[in-house]
Amino acid sequence: MILAAIIAILVGGGVYLILQRGMLRQILGLSLISHGVNLMILGAGVPVWRSEPLMNRTSAAEAGDPLPQAFVLTAIVISMAATAVMLALAAVGRDDDTASAEDPERAARTFRGLSTLSRHTDTEQVAKNAEQAAAAKHTPQADTLGAPYGKGGPHGAGSGDGNSTNNGKEER
Repeated sequence: MILAAIIAILVGGGVYLILQRGMLRQILGLSLISHGVNLMILGAGVPVWRSEPLMNRTSAAEAGDPLPQAFVLTAIVISMAATAVMLALAAVGRDDDTASAEDPERAARTFRGLSTLSRHTDTEQVAKNAEQAAAAKHTPQADTLGAPYGKGGPHGAGSGDGNSTNNGKEER
C-alpha cells in the first residue's frame, strides 16, 4: 500500500510539473514520472520478497526474477541520459519561450533576434552583399595614391627615407 501511495505521489507531482510553463519544471516532471514508472515495474514484477537471484546461493524456486530489475536499471540509465540532454537543451534555449500576447514589443524583439540567427537563403541578397564588399575594397583613396599597396609601399614604411613616424608599422 505504501508503494502504491509513493507511485501515485511521484506520478501526480510529475504531471503537475509537466503542466507548468517553465522548461526546468517540465524536465523535473518527466523525471518524477520516470521514477514512478520504475517503482511500478518493480512493484508489479516482484510481488513478494524473494531471495537474491543468484543461483549458486539459492534454489531456482526461491530466487527472485532478475528481469524487472534489469528493466528498471536500463530505464534509469535511459532516463538519466534523456534528462541530461533535456537540461542541455533548456540551458541553450532559455529565450525560446513563446512570446506573450500581452507584450507585442517583446514578441517583435524575439522575432527579430531569431531572424538574425538564420542564414541568408535569398540569392539576390547574397549577391548584393558580395557587390558591396567588392566596392568597399576599391576605394577612391587607394586609386589616387598610385601605388598598388596603398600608403607607404609594400612594407608600409612611409616614403622610404627613414623619417616616417610609424617606424615601419602599418597604420590602422
